[in-house]
Amino acid sequence: MIKTALGAAMIIAGAFNVNAGVSDYKGIEKYVGAESYPSSPAQFSFMADGNFYLQLSPDRKRIVKYETRTGKETEVMFDVDKARETKLASIQGFRMSPDGSKIMVWRDVQMIYRRSFTASYYVYEIRSRLLKPLSEERTRQQAPIFSPDGRMVAYVSDNNVYVKKLDYGTDIPVTTDGLKNSIINGVPDWTYEEEFSTSSSMTWAPDNLTLCYLKYNESDVPVYNMPLYEGTCPKYPQYAKYPGEFSYKYPVAGEQNSIVTLHSYNIETRKTKDIALPDSRIEYIPRIEYAPSAEQLIVSTLNRDQNRMEIYSVNPKSTVVKSLIVEEADAWITPSSYEDMKLTAEGIILPSSRTGYQHFYQYSYSGALVGALTSGNYDVDTYYGYDSAHGYHYYRSASTGAINRVISRKDKKGKIVNITPEDGYASAVFSPDMAYYTLNYSTAVKAPRHTLVAAANNKELRVLAENSAYQAKFASAPQREFFTMKADGLTFNGYMIKPTDFSESKRYPVIMFQYSGPGSQQVLNNWSMGWANYYATRGYIIICVDGRGTGGRGYKFMTSVYKNLGHYESIDQVSAAKYAASLPYVDPNRIGIHGWSFGGYETIMAASMADAPYAAAVAVAPVTDWRYYDTVYAERYMLTPQQNEEGYNNSSAMSYITQRKCPLLIMTGTADDNVHYYNTLQYFAEMEAAGVWADLMVFPNENHFISCGNGRSVVYARMLEYFDRNMK
Repeated sequence: MIKTALGAAMIIAGAFNVNAGVSDYKGIEKYVGAESYPSSPAQFSFMADGNFYLQLSPDRKRIVKYETRTGKETEVMFDVDKARETKLASIQGFRMSPDGSKIMVWRDVQMIYRRSFTASYYVYEIRSRLLKPLSEERTRQQAPIFSPDGRMVAYVSDNNVYVKKLDYGTDIPVTTDGLKNSIINGVPDWTYEEEFSTSSSMTWAPDNLTLCYLKYNESDVPVYNMPLYEGTCPKYPQYAKYPGEFSYKYPVAGEQNSIVTLHSYNIETRKTKDIALPDSRIEYIPRIEYAPSAEQLIVSTLNRDQNRMEIYSVNPKSTVVKSLIVEEADAWITPSSYEDMKLTAEGIILPSSRTGYQHFYQYSYSGALVGALTSGNYDVDTYYGYDSAHGYHYYRSASTGAINRVISRKDKKGKIVNITPEDGYASAVFSPDMAYYTLNYSTAVKAPRHTLVAAANNKELRVLAENSAYQAKFASAPQREFFTMKADGLTFNGYMIKPTDFSESKRYPVIMFQYSGPGSQQVLNNWSMGWANYYATRGYIIICVDGRGTGGRGYKFMTSVYKNLGHYESIDQVSAAKYAASLPYVDPNRIGIHGWSFGGYETIMAASMADAPYAAAVAVAPVTDWRYYDTVYAERYMLTPQQNEEGYNNSSAMSYITQRKCPLLIMTGTADDNVHYYNTLQYFAEMEAAGVWADLMVFPNENHFISCGNGRSVVYARMLEYFDRNMK
């Protein structure tokens, strides 16, 4: 029978080493440390014509040019030891100007949030070998972008936009009102960066005469204060005796967002124009990008409910605004609709789930629908581009099954050919001219293989990373086996990892793993080697089932959780646990559940269901109430608390505290800027008030990923110890 949290602690705590640590779990580093990751090619950038690419040398001192087809080194484009005027020991990254005359390099990176960082940037003129700081006045810059002619760089420093004219060495302020926690120019606030997947809010006109940018007025957004301690990783010696604090603007569900406005700056006159968008329903501007014409800026907008997207054509010089496309949804507009929209020479390529499955549609720049580029009863998640020389469209889809991703090409006559295997998981990066692509292909039992392919005839030219030695190292590791199960009139995809020396005559403990967030997918036919494989070597069966709300199954399946997060997901996870319990080789009294982030939330929710069959649960960095999470994410799926009070109550882990019967361990970082530590603290406060409790492990100064130093090893060793204590 399932023990209560109190009973489990009283009965078996003495049987375990209370001073246990990572060293007690031999071999765990092989599965959760650096050696668990397969090899991949060093990062490189295709040059404009696709026939060559640039790559940073391993010692970070040189940028080398290679021939794409052969991989032969042809030229050293930049060398720190040969650069004139400015001497650097090494660099951390680079970007070539669109005209190919200059290279921007950077070093001394300091991360801000997940995607954003400041650094010391320099501009290198290839012909003269002159290397100069991007700015003499401001030593750190953020999100710099070259003008199309390579003669200017727009960048942000201390929340203001500047334009550096490289020919003259002038550094011109575009804005002057930038102020921490008040006004941000040219780069997104925290919410936009996290939920709209962007780190820049500036774009140059094709004629180099106009710079457009977004301004974020977050003055009325509530401040979130996050304590910082001395800690060890990261370590802040200045807080050795008294805690410090990190403050930033974070709007939780239902609160005030930043007010975002659009502006254009004329390079010649140095005048700024405010561009008013006509619809009062506009709450968000996720993307701005120029069309091929300097008179046409494409602006994507959303209402606050995120079920209506309107795309505008803006003339930044005249400030005339015209509506081009309106997309509306029964639930939410999928983020890919604006994140993956492409502006091409042929027109606007727009993802949409209007048929019930995501496909890509082509529009003219006047807003007329040209036609659907893809169709079918399956999701297309990536459109790579159009090869005008051969008339091929390239895209990736789940056409061969939700757990697979296959890359296909479609010719002028509409004939579709799959250019990667139908079983497995493929992803690609195409050269700008669509002549070549790098392919990353794996399956659940085949480690990733990276190759360079000539697109037109789909001929493999060379292997970039093989991973045969890596796979041999894990030859005896337990691997995923796929299955389907039926519950509540639906069929769900799942995988199982069985223990080493598995025998159907034995009964094993099970750990259910899930993420469950809207549009996510864990059950995929791709390579993965990690904690789950290690746990299987320690005698556990690992089972993962993608329930309702997850991706790859169409819009209806995904949006079934709308306005009621945690409800159907929990029903499906409990059904999956009951399915596991029905298997002859599973001990039904020893089933646990685990998840991280949304998965941590769902772990608590599922474990709190009245019929939950779990013996233990471990949640990492969990949301405990969607009222504590940011506006964009929470309201996309739940609307605001004012609009959907009942839904928020039903979706709160606080509402089910007294229903949980199994022991629960929560692990979280105190400096998590994404899912705040407050979620965990308030959950514990509510438990105390209800007279129940759980176990807690905190990681001082760690963020949402708990990856500093030994963080990951400690998380997974501690989790294993907890399941061992309660289920073995």
